[in-house]
Amino acid sequence: MPITPEDLDCRFTYHKPAEGQPEKYEAIRAKARELAELIVELTPASREQSTAITKVEEAAMWANAAVARHGAPHAHRGPSFATAGVGS
Repeated sequence: MPITPEDLDCRFTYHKPAEGQPEKYEAIRAKARELAELIVELTPASREQSTAITKVEEAAMWANAAVARHGAPHAHRGPSFATAGVGS
């Protein structure tokens, strides 16, 4: 699939948070932090541990980018785990 100018605009344009998005960012970061803490607790300090933490960080950043770039999940996609704990 070729990358279009619209794709580049979406990737390289600032997306001002809409109402409700900051709470989603925080929920994603909080869960990522929980996983990172578990990894640090259960694994020995090593290159593998460092890589695992980096991948959790990357996953949180990409998840937050999805919220920023595409807004709320569409209803037809089924339950949303990212928003399930928001506001509770």
